[in-house]
Amino acid sequence: MKISKLGVLPLVTVMFLCHAFVEAKEMNNQQKKKTFIIHMDKSNMPASFDDHLQWYDSSLKSVSDSANMLYTYNNVIHGYSVQLTAEEAGFLQEQPGILLVQEDVKYELHTTRSPEFLGLLNSAAYLPESSTPSEVIIGVLDTGVWPEASSFDDKGLGPVPSGWKGECEVGRTFNSSSCNRKLIGARFFSEGYEAAFGPIDETTESKSPRDDDGHGTHTSTTAAGSTVVGASLFGYAAGTARGMARHARVAAYKVCWLGGCLGSDILAGMEKAIEDGVHILSLSLGGSLSEYFRDTVAIGAFAATSKGILVSCSAGNGGPGPGSLSNVAPWITTVGAGTMDRQFPAYVTLGNGKKLTGASLYSGKSLAGSLVPLVYAHNVSSTSNGNLCTKGSLIPEKVKGKIVVCDRGMNPRAQKGLEVKDAGGIGMILSNTDAFGEELVADAHFIPTAAVGQIAGDEIKKYILSEPNPSATIASAGTQLGVQPSPVVAAFSSRGPNLITPEILKPDLIAPGVNILAGWTGKVGPTGLPEDTRHVDFNIISGTSMSCPHVSGLAALVKAAHPEWSPAAIRSALMTTAYSKYKNGERIQDVATGMASTPFDYGAGHVDPLSALDPGLVYDITVDNYVDFLCALKYSSSMIKIITKQDYSCKVNKEYSVAGLNYPSFAVPLQTASGPNGGSSAPTVAKYTRTLTNVGNAATYKVTISQETEAVKILVLPEVLNFSNPNEKKTYTVTFTASSMPSGTTSFAHLEWSDGKHIVGSPIVFSWT
Repeated sequence: MKISKLGVLPLVTVMFLCHAFVEAKEMNNQQKKKTFIIHMDKSNMPASFDDHLQWYDSSLKSVSDSANMLYTYNNVIHGYSVQLTAEEAGFLQEQPGILLVQEDVKYELHTTRSPEFLGLLNSAAYLPESSTPSEVIIGVLDTGVWPEASSFDDKGLGPVPSGWKGECEVGRTFNSSSCNRKLIGARFFSEGYEAAFGPIDETTESKSPRDDDGHGTHTSTTAAGSTVVGASLFGYAAGTARGMARHARVAAYKVCWLGGCLGSDILAGMEKAIEDGVHILSLSLGGSLSEYFRDTVAIGAFAATSKGILVSCSAGNGGPGPGSLSNVAPWITTVGAGTMDRQFPAYVTLGNGKKLTGASLYSGKSLAGSLVPLVYAHNVSSTSNGNLCTKGSLIPEKVKGKIVVCDRGMNPRAQKGLEVKDAGGIGMILSNTDAFGEELVADAHFIPTAAVGQIAGDEIKKYILSEPNPSATIASAGTQLGVQPSPVVAAFSSRGPNLITPEILKPDLIAPGVNILAGWTGKVGPTGLPEDTRHVDFNIISGTSMSCPHVSGLAALVKAAHPEWSPAAIRSALMTTAYSKYKNGERIQDVATGMASTPFDYGAGHVDPLSALDPGLVYDITVDNYVDFLCALKYSSSMIKIITKQDYSCKVNKEYSVAGLNYPSFAVPLQTASGPNGGSSAPTVAKYTRTLTNVGNAATYKVTISQETEAVKILVLPEVLNFSNPNEKKTYTVTFTASSMPSGTTSFAHLEWSDGKHIVGSPIVFSWT
């Protein structure tokens, strides 16, 4: 057929446009690719494949010729992670042998004196008389590690434990010699992060186990840092720094980067940690709540637990709001935060003579007690939210030479001081709003600063309004010890109830998490801000990120003393010996309210490590018990397999109960219902069964109950348990008979077994819905 020259142009144009459209579509698909975690049913691998990796590759190639696996997993899950388009992921989900195609999610970090405060000053009193403490290995999944930190000194430690299979991965900024007999392993995992955010810029971030953030070094040295004499931050908290388990070994797994922590990297880190031979896993990070079979950390933690590894996780910094918890799976030890008996006071003196107390770690030139003009940021700002002292919000002409009151929230606390400084201000008062209450968090500020509670902040603002020429001065007062009451629950510490499984009380317990001194990176200053060029060996920071490694280290101590104990037994020992009252009998306070806290805030209570070494009795839980728990949640066989990697079908003729899990605490949901004609309904009856294992000498234990409501009758049978032999088990039942109460009502009780020497305590929470 003859084609005119004129006719060629439209044809070529159409062909070019089609080609361009295809290219654009392909580019668009590339851009739309996301990382997915693929859970495979390994037990149903077709016989045509020699091994599961071939099968994984074949399943992937069935939907994409170009995609390459980021990681393959065998310990935490059976499967792999890969970048796919949503369409490809949908096709893959339909393939035989695929249990779940799960989109990768980002997790966030939950960002001294604690050994003395916890009663661990005399090492002979808490270290077992053997070499076993140095045989325990704590794996820390975090931002990496700064190996030059003095807290990683290996002086006095013997050879690396013989069972250790890990390694010291090298990078541009990390050598194999960076590890020693204290820091015995260091790895990094960036495939998921780089798939989501692009290649790591090695001019600003180390593509190695090296810690550019400080968080990972702080958490790992809190858990197991060596003894360092003369530690402090600018002279604050001066003394001897030591980790909770100072003879334990540390293995660092860098899974968090400057932009966050990807689930695929976290899974890869947990996979290697299990393979390497850690005994404790510490994760000071969390994400949004999801069902256990969709929760990356929960799935990885189950695999670790089934291998005898205790997993300790931070509860989150979403407090004081209810139901703000992360990491609520019952096989995870979930840790909230409390204060210690140490503060760093800073005093504000107003022009009218009134003196108010705050907190600060400022170490520069003082105001020398002279009164200077005082302004509220809201009145000297060019923006609607100027009260927060955000970048560029203050008007220099109205700020120069003055102290500025800034409200807490939105931007980093120390950054507010930088804004004041850049606008010409010479001091800052950081005022809490109702979201933070009276909680005082100290920071290494750039200018004279006092962080004050809401009450003091409101008083200062009223003073500014009432005076034509308000003035003030700020003075820091160093380190104050013996502060009472202590501990108190930190306002930021996430609270119950457990929104996924209300019948499991979370958090499990609290530990020191406010103003904690520990090792730091040499890459950034103590505030972590780019403008902070100060270099410190130790830093003081706060968060459930700090309380989590306290418990990880204490769990290592218990593990060293009782190497045969399961993760559940170790957690039980920490929980049942925790305390929820001060010596005067009053409940631990909540700094957010100034009132008594509840088990929704502190779980079983504040950790007491010396008692945990000898708990008398423990509530043990096996992997099979956890599987029964999943059956009680009515999980399907495929859901259970995603978590457990087991073929398991819940028995039709067996009655499963969430309340039947042998947990060291009780959370009892109760029905609110009206009877016929609007009258009172019949009482709700709930029966719980628990089994105690004797880990002490022969003894007789008697039960006591304390409660704050008469709306629930509590009957424990039997009331006496006689133990004759070690590891002997005894079962008891608790029957709760509850009258109807208005919906939303909560009440609390406490159950204790005691032989006169040991007290084995369990909190009880009643919730009417």
